[in-house]
Amino acid sequence: MEAVVLTAGEGTRMRPLTLTRPKTMLPVAGKPMVEYSVDALRDNGVSEIIMITGYREEVVRSHFGDGSEFGVNITYVKQDERLGTAHAIGQAAGMVSDEFIVLNGDIITDPQLVGDLISAYSDMKPETLMVLREVLDPSSFGAVRLEGDRVREIIEKPSPDVDAGNLINTGIYVFSPAVFDYIEQTPLSRRGEYEITDTIMMQVRDDLPVRAIVSEREWIDVGRPWELLDASEKLMKGLEGAILGDVEDGVTIHGPVVVGDGSIIRSGTYIQGPVYIGKDCDIGPNCYLRAHTCIGNNVSIGNAVEIKNSIIMDGTNVNHLSYVGDSVIGADCNIAAGTNIANLRFDDGPVRMMVKEESVDTGRRKLGAVFGDGVKTGINSSFNPGVKVGKGSRIGAGCVIYEDVPSDKLVILKQEYTVRD
Repeated sequence: MEAVVLTAGEGTRMRPLTLTRPKTMLPVAGKPMVEYSVDALRDNGVSEIIMITGYREEVVRSHFGDGSEFGVNITYVKQDERLGTAHAIGQAAGMVSDEFIVLNGDIITDPQLVGDLISAYSDMKPETLMVLREVLDPSSFGAVRLEGDRVREIIEKPSPDVDAGNLINTGIYVFSPAVFDYIEQTPLSRRGEYEITDTIMMQVRDDLPVRAIVSEREWIDVGRPWELLDASEKLMKGLEGAILGDVEDGVTIHGPVVVGDGSIIRSGTYIQGPVYIGKDCDIGPNCYLRAHTCIGNNVSIGNAVEIKNSIIMDGTNVNHLSYVGDSVIGADCNIAAGTNIANLRFDDGPVRMMVKEESVDTGRRKLGAVFGDGVKTGINSSFNPGVKVGKGSRIGAGCVIYEDVPSDKLVILKQEYTVRD
């Protein structure tokens, strides 16, 4: 069986993190989201993968190459215009010879789910096979009504007054090549896109065998910045420790910790796993890395820094005497000495964050900041819970940031002081 992996979109709700990379290339527990899809396919014997790229496709190509380092063979097709899921899958027309799996690159699945899917398709031999999941509230998803195991209706984001049941579409499919004929006939939706769910409903109305399996396997949908932290926490529960770098005398390690090749952990550092540290990092001395922290490659963490449950991307420096709590810090940032990123409101209430110009309740009691790539902070700067700083912005010394800062801005504190004899 072959596979088509969708990785063409930006992910605007993830800004500013996606201003420099597609959403699927954001790191979770040490590797890009879409890599989990590639691993799941490979582990179930699927080695021929077509990646549908688009936005910032060079980031995807640079990471995966031809796929040989990941045990697969990857072919790339660029979707120049992002016109919906049906349009994206349609880019693979003429490239697949038989039935094929479709995975969304921004959804992380248990590898066994792919195995279940292949087995079910082999047993049923339908025209299309969908993976469904039970949820308490289907209003944010596509709800699916079944008759036995046959799909009868798909209701996109049903309103509360509609009895749509509690089964939702996970966006994981197996199609026969006949689906491409239906994709060509799929009309534009009200959103102005060609939706694969509309394609599937055309098959249902033609009484083709469109079937579904309901899975209880792990399925993580990552859509907003703080959900990267949620996903990392879940995936790092199964982290297996591996010390490949250098650990000096006087370092204390509790729980599973990964230290990549070329990294050095300096004396006095205390690591409370699960913690992931990438390659060629310089950590310490006297740092405190708390559980579920994920550090990329070529990262420097200075003396007496505390990092809690955060994602620090490649090439970033966190300098001495700083605190980073429950935050997502982009690549190539420089966090100056004494920077403090707060993660708890005074009133102990849930932290809110702006997503596409709307203030959203994150549901998290503890949440720090989100920095785009290339952010620099000045000494003793502070950040309130839930703020975002756009890529390339500079925050001057002593500033207290209590609202979002757009990209490529300079924030300077104006102060008055008196000099007397």
